[in-house]
Amino acid sequence: MVRGSRHAARGRARALEALIAATAAAAGLVIGGTIVAFAIARKAVTPQTRRLADTEILGIDRSAQTITLARTRDTSLPGRYGLFVNGSRSYLKLGAVLSSNEDEVTRKLLTHVAPSERIGRAATFSGWYFEHADELHVPYEDVMVPAPVGECPAWLFPAESGQSDTWVIAVHGRGTTRSEVLRSVPVYRSAGLTTLAISYRNDGEAPRSDSGRYGLGATEWRDVEASIDFALSRGARRIVLMGWSMGGAIVLQTVLRTAHADAIDSVILDSPVVDWRLVLGFQARALRVPPPVTHIALRQLTMPSWSRVVRSGDAISLDDLDIVRHADRLTHPILLLHSDDDGFVPSEASHGLAEARPDLVRFVPYVEARHTKLWNFDEARWEGHIQTWLDERGLTRAVV
Repeated sequence: MVRGSRHAARGRARALEALIAATAAAAGLVIGGTIVAFAIARKAVTPQTRRLADTEILGIDRSAQTITLARTRDTSLPGRYGLFVNGSRSYLKLGAVLSSNEDEVTRKLLTHVAPSERIGRAATFSGWYFEHADELHVPYEDVMVPAPVGECPAWLFPAESGQSDTWVIAVHGRGTTRSEVLRSVPVYRSAGLTTLAISYRNDGEAPRSDSGRYGLGATEWRDVEASIDFALSRGARRIVLMGWSMGGAIVLQTVLRTAHADAIDSVILDSPVVDWRLVLGFQARALRVPPPVTHIALRQLTMPSWSRVVRSGDAISLDDLDIVRHADRLTHPILLLHSDDDGFVPSEASHGLAEARPDLVRFVPYVEARHTKLWNFDEARWEGHIQTWLDERGLTRAVV
């Protein structure tokens, strides 16, 4: 009996040790997963201070003015693009694809590279194309928009035909600046519209907010509201809001919250974020983050106590930022352009918004064009859709 009791005691001890080990392992997984979730949540709201290299330069032929890049889905796209090189200290304009194979792509180099200029191998492929307003070779004015966070710099491009009472306010995306929207200026100028290319809090040009973090549209819309105030004070009577990527999310928050709804004629969106849950989930899957960890990360953004831990400022309501959920509140016509192989912001929510409000949303799907590169991919088609939209809205040649 004593011997049996000893065996039973040892068995219970081993079972207890196993339970403790399993509990510790589970706790380790929870803690580890929570730490990863913190990192994901914080990254979502942290402004990018540097561009991540995503392209490898394999060679430059200075005499032929060509550049050879490692082949990716972006570097092989037709059209005109840009390339940040040497740690983003230099910017090169790229032209058409001249040749390609499974491993590399050779493109026309549209920026002269001096024989003495050294170019590193790491680069960042970009859809910007125009880096500064000067490159458009059209009149413009440097202005400051009084916003809640302070004076936000903007470029003001008058209409080609003179002063216009219809203004486009162009809003760039996450991790970029107002240079992103310069591609749109020519089509608006030629249509007789004034364009205001704005900056907003924490984008590296406008002042920082108290938190120094993105609100994913929940806070930045106030700076767009200030831009509307500015436009109205300078003679605008009708406003078109255009947003790229996160700029689309900002614009959509603006139309839902603005005090100037009557002044807004319509909205144009390029590769917009319509539902942040879909975007963050898509990006987490691309990084092979387990779904439970992604779920924790999303909760951290929405709960006041956890949002302070990840230093995201105020809690962010992802429900409020889900525009499909709030589609019935929209009142302004929307032209929405999105590529189904965007690669960064999935187009499902754009499709969902078009299906929810077919009376307001004109959806133009693309394939192959990738994220915010629709103009680059097919400039004539992109400008054609916008010109047709403006014509049908009766906005062209609105000159006073």
